[in-house]
Amino acid sequence: MPSTEATLRLTVAVLMHLTSERQADLAAGLGLNQTQTSRKQAGTTSWSLADVDRLSAHYGIPVGDLLAGVARAAHCLPASRRAPAPCAAQLTIHP
Repeated sequence: MPSTEATLRLTVAVLMHLTSERQADLAAGLGLNQTQTSRKQAGTTSWSLADVDRLSAHYGIPVGDLLAGVARAAHCLPASRRAPAPCAAQLTIHP
């Protein structure tokens, strides 16, 4: 069973993917710099409880759901935060 820290790193990675955020985008949203965010995601620095609160606010997901794992956090991610799916808006040309 992965640690809470490892689960949070994976959850953040999935949320970044679902929102099409880069580390620099996430860092700006959390009030960190990109290097700090990179170290937290690499596991060389731990996410703090204050970071978890900021992640929760940034993604619009309650802390408990954020820490519950990837599936729960992804399910709770508001639709307004999700990146458009590729080919979601297709142009239809009528003859």
